[in-house]
Amino acid sequence: MSAGSPPPPVTASAVFGAALPAAERYVARLATNGVVRGLIGPREVGRLWERHGLNSAAVAEAVPDGARVVDVGSGAGLPGIPLGLARPDVAVTLVEPMARRVEFLTEVVAELRAGSPEDDRRWSVVRGRAEDRSVASAVGPVDVVTARAVAPLPRLVTWCRGLLRPGALLVALVGARAVEELPAVLPELEALGMRDVRPRAVGSGLGDAATTVVVMTRGAR
Repeated sequence: MSAGSPPPPVTASAVFGAALPAAERYVARLATNGVVRGLIGPREVGRLWERHGLNSAAVAEAVPDGARVVDVGSGAGLPGIPLGLARPDVAVTLVEPMARRVEFLTEVVAELRAGSPEDDRRWSVVRGRAEDRSVASAVGPVDVVTARAVAPLPRLVTWCRGLLRPGALLVALVGARAVEELPAVLPELEALGMRDVRPRAVGSGLGDAATTVVVMTRGAR
């Protein structure tokens, strides 16, 4: 942990287990280099663990075992990096269109890959937008697509349809307003081919880091 980086809360150890040192290095990077590059606001530093690290890791509760996860609009790596650190059984591809963010993500992933041969195989970064055909070709088969505050749900589904094979999940970390509006947009989501659309509370034991995701399944084409 570097100077200026907030210390991990007690709950972080249970969430990240053996990956806690890697999670601490990532949070420290967000608190320093992430702020300098404009990826994280300086006012966010004091709540990086609860609002970003643990909040993102809670999404892992909605991800099946051994899943191939694509995090779209990953930005500073949220929720993809904390999710992958909390779940060493999943492979994570971070998709981001902006060059400066991709550079940051590439540096983080290079450090994570250096940890072990297993980590080398399960982390990757792809520059592009979720709706680009080149992104779908680059990432290959996908089990789960994650997103954090990327776009309203119908627009997010439209962007991600090329990544979502039948049976794949979309797990969107959303705010309270999106959950309230879910009944109103449900017909549109179903018209886009999504099924079993439901909100799910995650991270119930994480205090302020607890959140809600909307989970949905791509139906048959």
